[in-house]
Amino acid sequence: MSDATTTDLYEVTMAMSYLREGMTGPATFSLFVRDLPPDRGFLVAAGLESALDYLANLRVGPEDVDAFASALHRPRRDLQPLLGMEFMGEVRAVPEGRIVLAGEPLLEVTAPLPQAQLPETYVLNQLSHQTAIASKAARCALAAAGHPVVDFSLRRTQGTQAGFQAARLGALAGFAGTSNVAAATTLGIPAVGTMAHSFVQAFATEEEAFRAFARCHPGPVTLLVDTYDTEAGVRVAARVLRDLDRGPGSAVRLDSGDLGALAARARSILDGAGLPDVRIIASGSLDEYAVDDLVRSGAPIDTYAVGTRVGVSADAPYVDSAYKLVEYDGRPVMKLSSAKVTAPGPKQVFRRPGCADVICLADERPPEEGRPLLETVMRNGRRTGKRPTLEECRERLAADLAELPSAARRIRAPVAPRATTSERLSALASRVRRRIGEKPSALGARSPGPDQTASGSPRSEPE
Repeated sequence: MSDATTTDLYEVTMAMSYLREGMTGPATFSLFVRDLPPDRGFLVAAGLESALDYLANLRVGPEDVDAFASALHRPRRDLQPLLGMEFMGEVRAVPEGRIVLAGEPLLEVTAPLPQAQLPETYVLNQLSHQTAIASKAARCALAAAGHPVVDFSLRRTQGTQAGFQAARLGALAGFAGTSNVAAATTLGIPAVGTMAHSFVQAFATEEEAFRAFARCHPGPVTLLVDTYDTEAGVRVAARVLRDLDRGPGSAVRLDSGDLGALAARARSILDGAGLPDVRIIASGSLDEYAVDDLVRSGAPIDTYAVGTRVGVSADAPYVDSAYKLVEYDGRPVMKLSSAKVTAPGPKQVFRRPGCADVICLADERPPEEGRPLLETVMRNGRRTGKRPTLEECRERLAADLAELPSAARRIRAPVAPRATTSERLSALASRVRRRIGEKPSALGARSPGPDQTASGSPRSEPE
């Protein structure tokens, strides 16, 4: 079976019905985030590249048809119309690494209706997960205020693929390295690592463990000093590093306790031993909040290793994303459900200085100083250009963060910019609503305006 079966069952049943009814006209679906998670001033668009890989290779084969038939308890002949379906459509999307706001389309798919419907689940999965992780990683890099940040998340991410993505997205956000060997070697990210407490415990004494590790690994080494007593561990590490002349480039790692206070004491011990070039690395349940506190306190920590809380975006593990039909066969459509109103028609987002974004119809002229965010990245089911490098994505994010208002970059109590909608888009929404015959007062809904993004209300529950 191929990735065609990595989908929700209702994508298959809808595609079957569309084919039976002859509904194969062009359809546009828009993927957007209804509102930002709590304590987020922005999101970082991510996941596009893996979504494009999926779409470029999507083809329903015989084994997929068998799987669909089995899942539906239907004879194979009923599913036969799906055999050979490929994605031959167009994708317009925000490139990875760009800052995005609530209500703005991250991606729009236009293809024959069954082809545009079937990929919904997979595409949502990739963009939703990776956007959440990239946004968390970017906040960690901001909190570190120029100090290196490294990824230690693999052991607790929700699966190894998620761990690989976390390492990649950390690099996109500006992390200096990852402990994930597969990601490091595949993506060209620096591999980083020290030792575990088990290594120290395996030897009779801490000093024996440190000397054995140094004998095995020439050059700079990093010694984990908090297996027993942290201050004593730092003193032992200092003695070993000084005896072996391993000071420059080497480090000690603190993994528990009051990291700020311990870092200050470790720095004093190392400096007193004539080892001012030995760095201090901190790890242990760190995220942007903890890093921000440590940096603001002036803790003498050189490098921050972030793991679980960042790899799973613990405080905001999902984004409230949706993939909604906005036009079928030239007819704009919208959803009017309470708190989940969508806006009709294919769209473009124009960014003005300071992230004063305007959501417009796709064929609108840009407002003054407006730059389009969505680019055509796929035509006829094939990429329109080369895959961007991690460095290009990283530079794109750095440029967008520099333009983002300082209130949105804050780690605590950020204030997110709100996108506004163009007059033409608001007018189209009103016309479609009248055509549908829905009265706004019946659902308490209203057409999008400055305080309500084109995609719906400011707050809503996920579907």
